[in-house]
Amino acid sequence: MAKLPSKPTTGQPRRITALAQVVQAGRLTQNMIRVTLSAPEFAGLPATCAGGHCKIMLPAAGQSIDAFRTQLADGPKPVTRTYTIRNARPETREIDIDFVAHGDDGPASAWAARARAGDVIGFAGPGAPKLTEFDADFYLFAADMSAIPVVAAGLEALPRDATGMAIFEITSAGDRQQIDAPPGVTQHWLIHDDPHRASREQVRIVEALRWPEGRVRTLIAGETGVVRSLRLLLRGDRGLDRRDVYASGYWRIGLAEDEHQKVKRAEAEADEARLSQVNGG
Repeated sequence: MAKLPSKPTTGQPRRITALAQVVQAGRLTQNMIRVTLSAPEFAGLPATCAGGHCKIMLPAAGQSIDAFRTQLADGPKPVTRTYTIRNARPETREIDIDFVAHGDDGPASAWAARARAGDVIGFAGPGAPKLTEFDADFYLFAADMSAIPVVAAGLEALPRDATGMAIFEITSAGDRQQIDAPPGVTQHWLIHDDPHRASREQVRIVEALRWPEGRVRTLIAGETGVVRSLRLLLRGDRGLDRRDVYASGYWRIGLAEDEHQKVKRAEAEADEARLSQVNGG
């Protein structure tokens, strides 16, 4: 029996741009860095924007605040990456953004590792949270380290009587986090110590799941190969409606971000064609 629909969260928040200042930065877990940012404009962000994506724009090494402010206004466009707002506190004009710590392998990770109070960064956003309707009988979440912020925010937005399962694949035992999920959502924390080696553990758990009755909604993100396998499993074998499956690849083993986006688009088109044939259009 389907649940009565809960009130959905508000839709697209008002987008802002800001020059944000670092309030504090440090290790949240063994391989995750949390950076707290502040800007006057953040007073206009609702707390419910947690889980929405944003663009961060990175200053060059040694660049002055005035020079970076001018670049944001007049160009050229700084190095820009997409991240998730983990928490928003409009009353203190602050947001938290969590970064996977992988040294200097990426410009955002390198910036976060060196971030100190008083540093600045450009901000644009937010996008809408990925889970905004709470009318399902069962919720399925899955994430690797890169997607813990979006999945954690989704879990914490659920009604307290929600039921479901959340799978987290982390690099070490020291990366487990405390997430305020409803008691009816079971959490599985898997250790995969080499993220650059393919893993099928998330897929195996979903394959073995005794499939629940009623409506199932998903929030799945992380390494594109894993996400693609889960999407095809859920929409093909399990027959979930496309509207109920959020499954987004954030990165791809062996590919830089620009290359990944091209491959991701091509694979998504091929998968939609394949699923259309399986599901009869």
